[in-house]
Amino acid sequence: MLSRKAIFALSFAALGLSACSRNGEIDSTGGINVTRSACPAVAVPAYTGDITVFNPPSSRDSRAIDVVANLTNLRSTCNDTGSEVAVNLTFDVTARRSSAQGDRDVVVPYYATVVRGGRVIVSKSVSSVGLSFKNGELLSSARGAASASINRAAATLPEDIRTKITRKRKAGDDDAGIDPLSDPEVKAAVQRATFEVLVGFQLTSDQLQYNATR
Repeated sequence: MLSRKAIFALSFAALGLSACSRNGEIDSTGGINVTRSACPAVAVPAYTGDITVFNPPSSRDSRAIDVVANLTNLRSTCNDTGSEVAVNLTFDVTARRSSAQGDRDVVVPYYATVVRGGRVIVSKSVSSVGLSFKNGELLSSARGAASASINRAAATLPEDIRTKITRKRKAGDDDAGIDPLSDPEVKAAVQRATFEVLVGFQLTSDQLQYNATR
């Protein structure tokens, strides 16, 4: 369940720039060379980066907290050379239990979802990661992984939109100081071509409410 979309910066592919210019540098025309990748942004949405298990489950008293787990160190690799953009993600799950007595295994669920345009869920998968506590240990950790695939054509701006964004403008032109994204058509096209992969714990409605209101 997604409570809030991740916020991230967009960048655009610049056309007709000098071959020796690099990303973020000013080119010979005075413009800035910025590269837009088909690879998606990756993030942990608000309120889904930790999970709290209570004993008994219906309690929300701090004295009833049994296990708390956190999702950290989210990392991704991306291959955008084919017709499908392949994204592989890894992350760490660290957990602490309230009692160190006895061996114990705890399983926590997590999701990975592809979101288009900040609000449309394209795909979602749910998996789980196991945490093992040895007798006398309060802490445990494990590694989680997920993958996602995005159609490269869908993540690519149409040529006419790219032309509108990257067209060279001279001082004195009527639209020289106008942001191309102020054009509703351009803004909508960029939004449609923007994807993100979100990873977090698969929370119940009660767990999500607890995280959002504690």
